[in-house]
This record gives sequence, C-alpha cells and structure tokens, in this order.
Amino acid sequence: MAAIYELQGYAIALDKVVFLTRVFQAEDGEGYQFNIRFSGDLRLAPKFPARHEADLARSLLTKALNER
Repeated sequence: MAAIYELQGYAIALDKVVFLTRVFQAEDGEGYQFNIRFSGDLRLAPKFPARHEADLARSLLTKALNER
C-alpha cells in the first residue's frame, strides 16, 4: 500500500512524486509556492501566503518522502 501525505486538502501518493522544486515567489504577488511533479506529467503547485509556511510545508513533505 502506498504512503499518503495530505497537503492543503490534497492526498498525495508519495510513491508517485518524482520531483520537488525550491520555494519561490508566485506570480502576481500571490505569496510563495513550490511545485510537486508526479509520474505521468501531473503537477501540483501549492501556494502559501508567507515564505516560512511554504518552506515548512516543503520540508515536511521532503521528510515524508525520505521516510517512506
């Protein structure tokens, strides 16, 4: 059974994640985001109002990926 991680209401199958980008400023002043790329060319781009929130979310996702 695949490990599932929840982020902003999305259930992410950790075994399908193939790439994470760094945290960067979103377009049009919409806060900060990072991209999650999945196998099958699917992408999720969670956005956060503050950089520290985006950094924390990315760090926790990275930790979950390393522990699977």
